[in-house]
Amino acid sequence: MLKDEVLALLERLRQVGSDLREVEVKRAERQLPEQLWKTLSAFANARGGVLLLGVSEATGFEIVGVADPAKIQADLASLCDQMEPPLRPAIDIYEIDERAVVVAEIPEVPAEQKPCYYRPAGLGQGSYIRVADGDRRLTDYEVQIFLSWRQRSRYDRQPVAGKTLSDLNRERLQAFLEHLRTHKVGAPYQQWDDQRLLVTFGVVADQGGTLTPTLAGYLCFADFPQDEFPGLHLTVVRYPSVHPGQTGERGERLLDNVKVEGPLPDIVVQGLRAIQRNLQTRIIVRGLFREEIPEYPTEFLREVLVNALAHRDYSPQAQGAPVQVRLFPDRIEVENPGGLFGPVTEDRLGEPGLIATRNETLLRILEDLPAESGRTLCENRGTGIVAMLEALRQAGLQPPRFQDLRTTFRVVASNASLLDPSTLEWLNRYQAISLSDEQRLALAYAHKTGQITHADVRRLLPTLDTPETTRLLADLVSKGILRQHGTRRWTVYTLTSPAREPATSSAGSRQDLRAAILQILSGGKELSTQEIAKMLGAKEVTVRYHLRQLRKEGLVEISTLRAKSPNVRYRLSRQENNPAS
Repeated sequence: MLKDEVLALLERLRQVGSDLREVEVKRAERQLPEQLWKTLSAFANARGGVLLLGVSEATGFEIVGVADPAKIQADLASLCDQMEPPLRPAIDIYEIDERAVVVAEIPEVPAEQKPCYYRPAGLGQGSYIRVADGDRRLTDYEVQIFLSWRQRSRYDRQPVAGKTLSDLNRERLQAFLEHLRTHKVGAPYQQWDDQRLLVTFGVVADQGGTLTPTLAGYLCFADFPQDEFPGLHLTVVRYPSVHPGQTGERGERLLDNVKVEGPLPDIVVQGLRAIQRNLQTRIIVRGLFREEIPEYPTEFLREVLVNALAHRDYSPQAQGAPVQVRLFPDRIEVENPGGLFGPVTEDRLGEPGLIATRNETLLRILEDLPAESGRTLCENRGTGIVAMLEALRQAGLQPPRFQDLRTTFRVVASNASLLDPSTLEWLNRYQAISLSDEQRLALAYAHKTGQITHADVRRLLPTLDTPETTRLLADLVSKGILRQHGTRRWTVYTLTSPAREPATSSAGSRQDLRAAILQILSGGKELSTQEIAKMLGAKEVTVRYHLRQLRKEGLVEISTLRAKSPNVRYRLSRQENNPAS
């Protein structure tokens, strides 16, 4: 990592006021902190990260330096050797503010080698994961999920004890077999008998001469799979408020609560109907006519349901948890047990053809199993996420957010139009700046969500390749509209003015807000960003921006801290308090 990149990370830490998911700082003036291995494990099991030794979070990310950087570097390398698998970080020593800082880039270990753990503590106690700006020990279930990546997951092919071929719906089996023989022209199995086909495709397993349904076969062909697996169902819940737990106008906690059971094809159909029954409508104008359209396009809902049911974790530890659909006034959330599988990451979702299948047998059955509509449930070609993105794009909605929570995977989609009237009005402030249509869409997304990444741009503008995406964002940075935070795979972009004023606006409003902050801090007051924002009626991110400017001007300083980052407090600098000195 270059020194300029380290300085940029420090600036971002000071701006945010806390450690980041991908950055951890430690004083380490004379020795490595105890249990630093937790952070090494957490970074290695996540997306990697940067460790800064010789920096104090407690005093506003002040450079305190390390007394013997060569020793710290050697001790860190030795500690990395005690991890399993051993870590090989890039370790550099830089002089910043005339003090030595040790910088280590901790790599993410390959999926097939996770979880990375501290050998002396053992697999169960020595495996950690990065959550926000902290390290959390992996649960037994999370460890099991990581271990399943090391080998092909075959839970969907496990026989269902006590069941036989007669427990499966004969008509649905015949439709499946007919589709295999008529839609796969030239396939070598077209002349095979029924039993051989069912065994080959994993619908049943031969158990000592008895044909026993597999889990995948039972879920797809039994009339009521929940007699054996009551937790493998779908719930659709509609909330009256944007926050779960808040009641509606008449005190109601839920507006609808549906439990959908049956074989997987029926769950998709009935679940889709339950969702659509709870959707609101939007009004759009096409020419001279007003048209009512649902909150979310049907193709998106169908794909997100199939994705959740087909790619969920079917291991015994997860069989008690259903797939959940939560409808809020402003968004829809679809969550399934089991995080992303194998090498797939949040950033890569949406890449055409990206496939990493947890349930290979189930996916192969669904590929040839006609549903109520006559079409099969999925193509099994890695196109589900791409279809979701395209459906939302055609409806004028922003791309969904994907959240890999390790034990669960969540898709969150907003029902707000990306280019609604208020966003268009905001974009018009940039009329004096030459911007492409693609850049305007990227800015609209950043305005809506508060930030944008390379992955966001690729989902928003799928026709752009990686170099074009980089040039688009770099140009917005050079124009002073976006600001880059972090480097490489950790790069995030935000609007330069948190108040969301264009770069060409006058500085008068900025000066007014700075003056208001100085007035609030007068009289020796020490206040947090949150407290100042509340007193001004402004957004915290806006206040944080102006505080940073005031610190650069030497008018405001960080007070002595009694706690960690959430309690950072600001006061007038001594020079400001004593102008005569």
